[in-house]
Amino acid sequence: MFAGTPAVAVPSLRALLAAERHEVVAVVTRPDARAGRGRTLAASPVKEVATEHGVPVLTPASPRAPGFAELLAELRPDCCPVVAYGALLPVSVLDIPPLGWVNLHFSLLPAWRGAAPVQHAIWHGDDLTGATTFRIEAGMDTGPTFGVLTEAIRPHDTAGELLDRLADAGAHLLVATLDALEDGTIRAEPQPAEGVSVAPKITTADAEVDWSRSAVAIDRQIRACTPAPGAWTTWRGERIKLGPVTRTGTTSLAPGALAGDLVGTGSGDVRLGTVQPAGKPPLDARAWARGARPAPGDRFGSDPAAPDRG
Repeated sequence: MFAGTPAVAVPSLRALLAAERHEVVAVVTRPDARAGRGRTLAASPVKEVATEHGVPVLTPASPRAPGFAELLAELRPDCCPVVAYGALLPVSVLDIPPLGWVNLHFSLLPAWRGAAPVQHAIWHGDDLTGATTFRIEAGMDTGPTFGVLTEAIRPHDTAGELLDRLADAGAHLLVATLDALEDGTIRAEPQPAEGVSVAPKITTADAEVDWSRSAVAIDRQIRACTPAPGAWTTWRGERIKLGPVTRTGTTSLAPGALAGDLVGTGSGDVRLGTVQPAGKPPLDARAWARGARPAPGDRFGSDPAAPDRG
């Protein structure tokens, strides 16, 4: 039984559906959720693919919901692979499949345990990341590992771009792990005690840009928050989203000050890529600046009633 919810889980589900050695008896995913401007109910990407292939879909409000453990026991899965399911699994269901629940996690464990490993790897300037398969236990991403792959973080990677690559490569790792479990040729190894780091979910508040920080830090933050939750700042009292920026190597502006598509930071200027005012599509930064017409002293993140013109 496959467990997953967002688009990054789809490559793994498709790989398992195509694998001759494995049968997907059911899929468990998060319940339909409201999305888009119309806030209409929408199925998860995993549910959509499962439905296309005629695979039974389970959408419990929680894995602790009454009857879920009993239904899982009736399905009698040998193993439950998991990719970004989005809910904690109680021991009552972890113990049901003989080969356990095998998670595909997008980091080199024990680095970046938690909900946002790719985002934190970019934000903290890591050069290398990867994906790890491990057996889920009661702790947060603490279970013994089966397999690993590595992936270089490119200088201009956004979280979305890097996650797409890891999702595709990780699907092959997950299938290979299940093949080896079936053959009995792989053994779970405890994670090292050293090198543990935690990657909690990045909130909208976390994504606000502080222009007093260095250009390097701001570049990493914006890329880590692209596409979600989306880096942002305020302009004349309104929130605007920002796409990735380019470091210029020059210093001519105060932190947050604008000149065309250039913005000052705590250690040099950056060139804006796209700007998205609330309720509007993203705009090329130069086109936005021509329309916004920043006055001398106007800054991102400043109080529009009292701009700093120093």
